[in-house]
Amino acid sequence: MNIGILSRNATLYSTQSIIKAARRANHEVVVLDHMRCDIVTESGAPTIFYNGIDIDDLDAIIPRIGTSATTYGAAVIRQFEAMGVYTTMGSEPLLRARDKLSCLQILSAQNIGVPKTVVSNSYYATEDLMEELGGFPLIIKLINGTHGIGVILAENKKTAQSILEAFYKGNQKVMLQEFIEEADGADIRVFIVDDEIVGIMERKAAPGEFRSNLHRGGTSKVITLSEHEAMIAKKAASAMGLKIAGVDMLRSSRGPLILEVNASPGLEGIETTTGVDIARRIIELVEKNVM
Repeated sequence: MNIGILSRNATLYSTQSIIKAARRANHEVVVLDHMRCDIVTESGAPTIFYNGIDIDDLDAIIPRIGTSATTYGAAVIRQFEAMGVYTTMGSEPLLRARDKLSCLQILSAQNIGVPKTVVSNSYYATEDLMEELGGFPLIIKLINGTHGIGVILAENKKTAQSILEAFYKGNQKVMLQEFIEEADGADIRVFIVDDEIVGIMERKAAPGEFRSNLHRGGTSKVITLSEHEAMIAKKAASAMGLKIAGVDMLRSSRGPLILEVNASPGLEGIETTTGVDIARRIIELVEKNVM
């Protein structure tokens, strides 16, 4: 089988892990930088060129689309879909999951628990809506942030006002979210492949930090989920239409709350923490649907 990995950097851990898993399963694999893919639309003859070469021999693609390339990355996936190439992630699920507000709206519509969140297009309205979250501290998030970037803990109203003013002046869209104190700086990453949980880890924030991202010095360990937590995680991935997903959740006094559903979750943290060959599970998903 010929597999294409859409990735901007072939040396990244996640990309390398998938390459190795594909080759161990005796598949041909090529890495394509999706930002260098040229799309040719023509009635009945969708085409993609890469470095001037017509890409017409792929059986499947595994998209690894970063936040900075979401729109064009989705367009490239859509073109491969039109060409009849199997993809582990559709273009529309990518767009839904990448927009944090859309993701929370979809999850809440499915009665999946999420932290109470406020979004407004007006700085002044947002300021008034702070009280809806039940007081301080509260979380201020950039809607398009990633790896904990653009996530700030506002301890009081004055701090929140200053942060919001700076973001709005920079034309950055933000959301306000309740702070879940009982989570104690920890969240859970649930890795799902083909509607099955294949890896679970708890991430704990470094001392003096509230963000649990491993990129920001957090630590991780293997944990187990309750049946209810597992059901919620799988329901969240399904609601977003994702066959591969990293579901981030908090344990709260009112049950599990989904923070977001990642469409291109990294493999390094989850594989090194759990010891599970998740890349192999991704290749098995492709084999199931193509071979």
